[in-house]
Order: sequence, then structure tokens, then C-alpha cells
Amino acid sequence: MSQLRLNLLTGRWVTVVPSRANRTSDFAPRAQQVENDPDRECPFCPGSSYADTPLLENKDAQGNWQMRVVPNRYPAFEGDESLAVRNLGPVHVMAEASGTHEVFVFSPEHTQRLDMFPDAVIAELMAALKSRFVAHANTPNIRYTQAIVNHGREAGASLAHPHGQLLGLPFVPGEILEEERAFERFKGGCIVCTTVEAESQSERLVLENEYAMVVCPFWSSSPYELLIMPKEHNQHLTDSSDEALTGVGIAIRDALAHLVASLGDIAFNLVFHTAPSHHAGMYHWHVHLFPKLTTTAGFERGTGVMINIISPEQAADTLRHAAVQA
Repeated sequence: MSQLRLNLLTGRWVTVVPSRANRTSDFAPRAQQVENDPDRECPFCPGSSYADTPLLENKDAQGNWQMRVVPNRYPAFEGDESLAVRNLGPVHVMAEASGTHEVFVFSPEHTQRLDMFPDAVIAELMAALKSRFVAHANTPNIRYTQAIVNHGREAGASLAHPHGQLLGLPFVPGEILEEERAFERFKGGCIVCTTVEAESQSERLVLENEYAMVVCPFWSSSPYELLIMPKEHNQHLTDSSDEALTGVGIAIRDALAHLVASLGDIAFNLVFHTAPSHHAGMYHWHVHLFPKLTTTAGFERGTGVMINIISPEQAADTLRHAAVQA
């Protein structure tokens, strides 16, 4: 079983998952790491010999699935136990990595990308995401749900088929705890609401719709980093109305379309941040989009201080004026 091990220097958990080393793509030479290997069966395509029982499945009128959520075959988190911390020695603190790890397959089409989805499919995607968040929130040992999309080998994707991952964790990650503390420290109300107001006419604004705003944040830590902010103030993603969720999803799609038009089909990480399941303090859910254009090197790893070689103002100007295909 996977283990959680506490880094006493940072106070953050590390997940040790030996079973994930069994994936055929891990540790292979880069030349062999081909996401579209024609000889490799895609487990997410219709008709695959991999028979996964879906946790959620949307079908069309003919009974063909259009999107589905299935268990991850190499889960980083698995089990129903609540977090039980054990001391194995003076500096060795661990717990079982219980929880759940799911794969969200957005489309039966192997080459479909998120930036290609029509509004109706985006609405279904966001509704399905909300449904899984609700299911996790009602699971006793899950304290936080992390939704991610890794696109491209450089971003950690082992398969090209459009998909994301949903991880139900038995603890609240350090990144979210730091954001919670930041919301509590901020004296101007809500950080995200204030940012939406402050960036409404700024040179860092990329695009917006009725429900969401996309900016290259003032504090961007990497080139073309994007922050997608719902305009409605809700702590949890699940608090948002269906219309607002669809609007945020459309903003994510359009942000990706601007990236593709400007930079091509680049690798990226899409990360949803929402308040923990039973959070009662100040928070405003939001989405981070990190294009993988540079490498995190020794200085960044050693200090935690990122070096960004493209100013957010320059990045936003490039993205704003991109020739996006209709």
C-alpha cells in the first residue's frame, strides 16, 4: 500500500507509491516515451480490452459513452481508513495513503483536446466534475479533492487520450493550507474577488466572460502562467451554480485555445484549487494553468524562488492578440 511520509523540514507530506513504477512508461529512455505509440493499445478508447467499471458515465442517445470516470489502475491513494499518523522513530513520521484516485476521460475521441470542445461538452464536463467532488465530500476519510489535467509528456501525461485525474486525499495539502492562511491574512476582503476587480482593465487581462476572468497573474512564476478566477464568490467548486461552472469551463477552454494559437500544442498542467471539504474560513475557488515551457533548476529547487523569463504583461499581450480559430 502507498505511504505518506512527513518531511519535517517543510511540514509537508510526501507520497511513496512503489506500484506506480510498474507503469511501462516510467523510467524509459526519453526516445521511447511516445504518447501516441501506434503499437500500444489505449485503455481509454472505446472498445479497449481494459474493462474498467465506471464510477460515472455519460452516454449519448445511442448508448455510447461520451465521458467517464474510472478507478486509476496505479492509485497513489487507496482505502477507506482515516488518516492515522505513526511515529517510527525520532524523525520518521508516516501514515497510510488512504483515499481514492480516479481517471476522468473527457472524450471517446483519442485526439480531441480541451480547447476543441464545444460549449455543450464543456457544460457536461464541469457537471461531471462537480458530481465527483460531491461524492468525495460525502466520503468520510477524504478531506480534500485535487483535480488535475496533465497534457503532454513534459507535464507528466503517460497517455495522449484526453483525460484528467481526481485524487481524494485523507489530508489537506500544504499548498492549500498556505492559500487558506493567505486568505485569512488578507485585510482587503477576498484575495480573488479583489484581484478580479483590480485586473478588470489591466494589461495582464487575457480574456473574460460573464462568469470568469483569465489573467497572467502579477506574480506569475513561469512563462505564460494563467489564473482562471470565477467571478462569483464561492469557497467550494461545488457551491457554484451549473451556469457559473460552465462559464468557468468555457474560460479554461478559451485560455487553452489562446495558448495553442500563440505557442502550439504545448504541454501543460491544469490544477483546480477549492476549499477543503469541511472548510469554514475565507476562500475562493480558482484554477491554475501552468504551460511547461521551462525547467525547474537548482536555484528554484534550492530556494523555492522561481525565475520567470517572460513578464506576465508581455505574456498576456501575446495571448490576447492570438489568432484563435473559431
